[in-house]
Amino acid sequence: MKAVQFGAGNIGRGFVGLLLDEAGYELVFADVNAELIDALKAADSYEVHEVGEGAQTHVVAGFRALDSAAEEDALIAEVATADVVTTAVGPRILRFVAPVIAAGLRARAPEAPRLAVMACENAIGATDLLAAEVLAALSDDERDEVAARAVFANTAVDRIVPAQAVDAGIDVTVETFHEWVVDRTPFAGAEPSIPGAHFVDDLAPYIERKLFTVNTGHATVAYTGFLAGATTISEAVGMPYVRAAAEAALAETSAALVAKHGLDPEELATYRATILGRFANPSLVDEVTRVGREPLRKLGRNERFIGPASDFASTTGRTPDALLAAVGAALRFDVPEDQQSVELQKLLREAAAEDIVTEVTGVAPGEALYAPLVAVVRAAQA
Repeated sequence: MKAVQFGAGNIGRGFVGLLLDEAGYELVFADVNAELIDALKAADSYEVHEVGEGAQTHVVAGFRALDSAAEEDALIAEVATADVVTTAVGPRILRFVAPVIAAGLRARAPEAPRLAVMACENAIGATDLLAAEVLAALSDDERDEVAARAVFANTAVDRIVPAQAVDAGIDVTVETFHEWVVDRTPFAGAEPSIPGAHFVDDLAPYIERKLFTVNTGHATVAYTGFLAGATTISEAVGMPYVRAAAEAALAETSAALVAKHGLDPEELATYRATILGRFANPSLVDEVTRVGREPLRKLGRNERFIGPASDFASTTGRTPDALLAAVGAALRFDVPEDQQSVELQKLLREAAAEDIVTEVTGVAPGEALYAPLVAVVRAAQA
């Protein structure tokens, strides 16, 4: 069995790649970072160091690595003969990965088993996005035939991988907890063998539970902690005010998840407590500025604040005050080294609050969240 992992960064090596290696796949990394690829090529193995309760060290060996830009033909050949293709590149980069996958499918033997394609990104429907880009890279004449050579399945992934020590090399430090949930329905009973992945019939609750608990909580701690003067996530969540803000925001996301998906309130309460406990892990040295980076993206319509806030408002008829407070903290995330932070602060100085709400959050006049969001933006502009 062979797996091609697009994205050889910390998540690609320390999470997806590790689980694929443990599942017995011949592992091929692909990345545009030539320096990283050269380091992987020069190494026989790398280590994944888990920190926290039950910590252990895993060794990944026998992998290969390809430069996506300089070795595209070789990469296409690998995709053409692979059993699994995964990504950990970020949702915005999927469109650059798609043409290579399309070319690999085009070169794939028609009689070969269908290629399992799974985008392991922090986004809802990331594999759907990747599939659309792959289809767009195929001509009208070949689209149906070539696309039928793959199975595209959405996933929900969860593992905290902090910024790494400058001398870490290709080794990776991660938390002990991990979750990789995959929609089994596209496989029609022939899902790939990956013991570290959990295949389910209905992925939507898992995706939103993760995104609207882990990602919402992480970002709330980062932005609120940043304003409180914290440097790291563990330091921030140890501040009573910051923890209370996160607990309040996650209580609202849980209420929305219960109303929308019928999830069990007690199980969600346990899940929330587990998540906050993970954030408090002192062995995970993760800076609030790293977790809070790209605030414009995180304030998007289907992202970690506006998504659950909209669901909360529509399902409960109440205003999500805690989530709106977290949005207010995100608007005040002023970090000159972060391009989106700079763009956001410029918008706050120059644009009308109404325009910022519609353009950044995608919430339109007439929606329940519109007026409260306008008020939050105006408060940040004051």
